[in-house]
Amino acid sequence: MSDENQVSSDPALEEVMRGVISIDTTEELHRKWQSSLKTGDPLRVKLGVDPTNPQLHLGHAVPLRKLRQFQDAGHIAVLIIGDYTACVGDPSGKDKTRPTLTHDECRENAQGYLEQAWRILDQERTELRWNGDWFREMSFLDVIALCGRTTVARQLERDDFQKRYAGGKPISLHEFIYPLMQAWDSVQVNADIEVGGTDQTFNLLLGRDLMRQEGLEPQVCMTTPLLVGTDGSMKMSKSHGNSIGISDPPEEMYGKTMSLPDAQMGDYFTLASDLSLVEIEEVLAGSPREAKGTLARTLVRLYHDEEKALAAEAHFLRVFSQREMPEVIEEYTVAATDLEDGKIWIVKLIVDAGLAQKNNEARRNIEGGGVRIDEQRMEDHESQVEVREGMVLQVGKRKFRRIRIG
Repeated sequence: MSDENQVSSDPALEEVMRGVISIDTTEELHRKWQSSLKTGDPLRVKLGVDPTNPQLHLGHAVPLRKLRQFQDAGHIAVLIIGDYTACVGDPSGKDKTRPTLTHDECRENAQGYLEQAWRILDQERTELRWNGDWFREMSFLDVIALCGRTTVARQLERDDFQKRYAGGKPISLHEFIYPLMQAWDSVQVNADIEVGGTDQTFNLLLGRDLMRQEGLEPQVCMTTPLLVGTDGSMKMSKSHGNSIGISDPPEEMYGKTMSLPDAQMGDYFTLASDLSLVEIEEVLAGSPREAKGTLARTLVRLYHDEEKALAAEAHFLRVFSQREMPEVIEEYTVAATDLEDGKIWIVKLIVDAGLAQKNNEARRNIEGGGVRIDEQRMEDHESQVEVREGMVLQVGKRKFRRIRIG
């Protein structure tokens, strides 16, 4: 068997390539992998993250899990916390300029981010870096020189910039600097591979350019899909109300997973679970409900433990199945304009969802103990409730609505 075939059939390599959308380039990845096997020198696999929020969800976990797969194969995970890039704001996928954060806010968010990231990564085998370590040392002349490494025309090749420019929407000058900063991170850590979501493709490829300019071997770029949220249409985001947080309590994580559309099962198993592809194929060949239960149990086990996963499953079956919750629940979409800080008056939600005709009727149902959200009884008709994508609103014994956010 040739060396190339040996590398191609390496189970560890197959695992790190699982679910990946694109690799620039596959030939380079195979060559680097083979060289590492021969020399025993581990590859340096980079992931840059901006601590814009301290809470991580399953979408954030996709590239982190990819990093862990490289660690399990014996390579070095280089996790860069973008305490300086976060102050600029990543324009990727945005139709307007992002609000910037202060450096103190970034550092504070990073503490919560890391506490959750260590649930996925092996901390002992992670090289943790802060890009402020090199950016704070740069003079203004250094920044000018960095800006000279690309062109405005190249920046405008980006889809998000193209759309904003064509639509007459402003593009702030500092947004052009962000991809250069991320690319310069790759130079600073001499990355062999960089992992990122598909929205990071331009930034990752620019890293290859800058590494060539510096006389370094360019990094391989591996892009992973953006996980769709519980609404089944938009990418997972806390601001969209469609996220499953990796620090969510077990019962909440289980329940949110059970609210996923059936069509999303394949992606969630491939990108968010640790089941093998053979196991996933077998599970998906069965009923969607059983597959969803397996996924929910798997995710709770990953981020909590087996005992809590079984307890969460038992709770779900006890509360939802024994109360004869219908298999199909009519959905009601709450307009984003009706929300204030993600919340809505419980009485308004009941009436708007068609579960009561008037406010007084809704109030009476609450006072009588007949209103529940995800099986939690609502007792105060003045409550402002946080709207979560996929939560179930129940009035009485037989009236249900699954809540979506529009």
